[in-house]
Amino acid sequence: MYLASAQRYDTIPYHRLGNSGLKLPAVSLGLWHNFGTNGNYETMQKMCFTAFDNGITHFDLANNYGPPEGAAEENFGKILKEDLSAYRDELIISTKAGYLMWPGPYGDWGSRKYLLASLDQSLKRLDLDYVDIFYHHRMDPNTPLEETMGALAAAVQSGKALYVGLSNYDGPTLEKATLILTELRVPFVINQNRYSIFDRTVEKNGLKETAARLGKGIIAFSPLAQGMLTDRYLQGIPADSRIRTDTRYLKEAALTPARLEQIRKLNDLAAQRGQTLAQMALSWVLRDGIVSSVLIGASRPEQILQNIRAAENTHFSPDELSLIDQIAK
Repeated sequence: MYLASAQRYDTIPYHRLGNSGLKLPAVSLGLWHNFGTNGNYETMQKMCFTAFDNGITHFDLANNYGPPEGAAEENFGKILKEDLSAYRDELIISTKAGYLMWPGPYGDWGSRKYLLASLDQSLKRLDLDYVDIFYHHRMDPNTPLEETMGALAAAVQSGKALYVGLSNYDGPTLEKATLILTELRVPFVINQNRYSIFDRTVEKNGLKETAARLGKGIIAFSPLAQGMLTDRYLQGIPADSRIRTDTRYLKEAALTPARLEQIRKLNDLAAQRGQTLAQMALSWVLRDGIVSSVLIGASRPEQILQNIRAAENTHFSPDELSLIDQIAK
């Protein structure tokens, strides 16, 4: 029987999501990778235990995480029921809907029909009465924003979600959505977007600035650029890498000589800071306090322990920030 560490809240800091009352750990665990039928269940358990024992209270899912779709929710739901149920009120569990989940016109995008049906399915797989955060997973160019935001409002009003979030939105659409959700009195607290040293999209499309101005939190996914911002590929592609076999992951073509040279220079800077490259990359995303949490993926518990240490040093000198920008261009 799993018994959580009594020191679980002594390891990492917790950051408030914008102006809301909700806090997330500086590092959260994403279950996109390694929690489907391709993963080992005992390893999944150990990763969840290691995460929670070290202060990671937030576990992030989506309806289509697997493979196959839904498998990650099913596996985490089993771990939650068998091992973590006593700690449910200490956990933040999030899920999403917005990408293709089932055939036909009602299993994709952002209609009220799809979002609310998907949430019901997610709750069954998780064996929960509610999730803490329910996201719309991507902008829908064809469904009125009022309909999509209304569906998020209904999720909260029904008691099936405590808070709502938006994922993969840009700044202008975020601002419009905020107006609607504010009028509906919906606790919208978080944006989930890709953000890393190599991907500055949220700085270019207004999402980061708008979220800060409106008092909304941000959680960053792919902060390690799908593994490029680690030392894993500095000596070539390892024999056990899934780059060549799984299209969800980093493409081999992305590791150009120019990119590898950037990674080597960043690795050198990280060493000077007393960090691994992965730790520095996570610290960089957290550097200015606008991003509340970074989402990490892991295939073994040791990776979680290493990445948690990124929260120990999120300070960068102006020279370090300038050098990172120069290298990343």
